[in-house]
Amino acid sequence: MSEAPEEQWRTYDEFAAGIATYRLPNADLSGRELTVTLDDGTTLALRFEDAESVICNGIKDPYDAVAVREDVFFVNLPHASVEGEALTVVFSTTTHRALAVRSVIGAEDVEGVPRVSQTFWSGTTDAGTATGERPGPSRDLIGKRNVYRYSPEHLYEHVYVSSQRYAWQCLEGVQRGHGDMDLSTVWKFQDGLYLFCFREFRIAVASVWLHDLGYALKTTGVFLGLTGDGRSEHSRAGGHIYPLGAVSYPDAQPV
Repeated sequence: MSEAPEEQWRTYDEFAAGIATYRLPNADLSGRELTVTLDDGTTLALRFEDAESVICNGIKDPYDAVAVREDVFFVNLPHASVEGEALTVVFSTTTHRALAVRSVIGAEDVEGVPRVSQTFWSGTTDAGTATGERPGPSRDLIGKRNVYRYSPEHLYEHVYVSSQRYAWQCLEGVQRGHGDMDLSTVWKFQDGLYLFCFREFRIAVASVWLHDLGYALKTTGVFLGLTGDGRSEHSRAGGHIYPLGAVSYPDAQPV
């Protein structure tokens, strides 16, 4: 899909600058303790020391949190303890459901494989009995077409073409005129809330977003990738969602 010459392709740090302008404000989780049990039996014991530091399984790292809804938190740990890794946790204080995504920058480029990989888990918290639907893979976004405004200089269009791919193009910003078809993952967290992650082929970057496609029509996200000079970098992101419409495939359904 992308025909831009290689020398015109923007690096991760160039397009990410300012992409958190319309992000929801940070939440302070100071004093909160939470244990998340993932579906493979792994536990994440989280103790939030202040507005910026958390101890997870005995290791101290920075964090940022956003109250996506009054009872749903998006928490990202841009690991300082491990180079090139991040852990993102979404949890509800009402349903006590959770999900987690680990993003890791690979040691080297492999042809045809995104440099940044991601692993996904559903889970529950120890704050109460889990209720409602268990978070998991979803096909609900297939066929939908949305525009995302992250700042006055960042406007992107997404088309969700299958359970494994999405297409994007930049309408405003340093990537204007660029676009591609990249690997993506969509999970439904609860009604109207969808985890959306992508992993790019052309540059070493991946993202984790929580789309609120209900009344709010806002999205909160983070990036992990390599800058133009080869450093690993974590970036916050967020903005407004403008649905353009959707199509239904008449015969064979996409993968």
